[in-house]
Amino acid sequence: MTAVHSAAPLTQTVPTEATTVIGLGAHRPDVVVDNEQICQWIDSSDEWIRKRTGIVTRHRAPADVSVVDMALGASQEALSDAGIEPAQLGGVIVSTVTHPYQTPSAASDLAHRLGATPAAAYDISAACAGYCYGIGQADALVRSGAAEYVLVVGVEKLSDVIDNHERSISFLLGDGAGAAVVGPSDTAGISPSVLGSNGEQWSAVSMDNSLLRLRDALFDAQTSGDASRLLDPEERLWPTLRQDGQTVFRWAVWEMAKVAKQTLEASGLQPEDLTAFVPHQANMRIIDELAKQLKLPEHVLIGRDIADAGNTSAASIPLALHRLRSENPEISGGYALQIGFGAGLVYGAQVIRIP
Repeated sequence: MTAVHSAAPLTQTVPTEATTVIGLGAHRPDVVVDNEQICQWIDSSDEWIRKRTGIVTRHRAPADVSVVDMALGASQEALSDAGIEPAQLGGVIVSTVTHPYQTPSAASDLAHRLGATPAAAYDISAACAGYCYGIGQADALVRSGAAEYVLVVGVEKLSDVIDNHERSISFLLGDGAGAAVVGPSDTAGISPSVLGSNGEQWSAVSMDNSLLRLRDALFDAQTSGDASRLLDPEERLWPTLRQDGQTVFRWAVWEMAKVAKQTLEASGLQPEDLTAFVPHQANMRIIDELAKQLKLPEHVLIGRDIADAGNTSAASIPLALHRLRSENPEISGGYALQIGFGAGLVYGAQVIRIP
């Protein structure tokens, strides 16, 4: 029998029974695009867009501002709000579908630029539910003792994947970043997360397979010497988003109301115990219908950031919560139900204590 030699015990951050969000941050690009500008490209009107979506303006990042640039700004504010240093982070999670690289991750670049190395760093591709997925994972990492503090960022530069002439989704989308720091707590500040998917509706919101067509067009140009296909505006070879609006609307309104109720039940709270309701900012009509189905009391503030920011996918919930707290500082310490839903179709939700 081989002798077993004694060794120093394995060490890790001390596990904790409870976590909470301890800081928030946001980055909103300076360029503001109103509905009249959008209507240069699609046959619509300011009145129609407002009535159907509730959107008045949306922010768009300049060409030289990247996903990581926006994430950095939001993260620095969140860390300052939390009162911790980047070196204290044990994890950096970035939720995005618009980082232009499949690999390496936006998170590893962000961790380096923050000075958070060697924190674990990875991206989540869960579209508009990505931020809630990130909060759920941060909660688990801190409770397990794998990290003491985890940074979660929802960030999108959706203007990179917009076909301005496409009418199903292009006019909805904006750019931005929101961030949160999750850490240990004496009392529960993050409820059990409710996460799920419905792959049967996989194509209801999706990018087309333009990367494959772009590859083929480049190959054709190289072999034939004819680059006309690459220059043809009708080819639209760059990946762009599309959606089946009616399918998404029905699913979001009816199925996500059930998920929201399930999340409240898991938290042990009732609608009247909430201070705020912060759903994904997909459409003002969806937000209002969800609030109606949940029978929220009048005192519950509802995130309606979509009016000024548009749909920013993974960034929409942290941006909306950041705005609610900035405009209503008295809500700190209260509880917010947040729910994200989108391409996949995927969803995620939890109740958090507002820092």
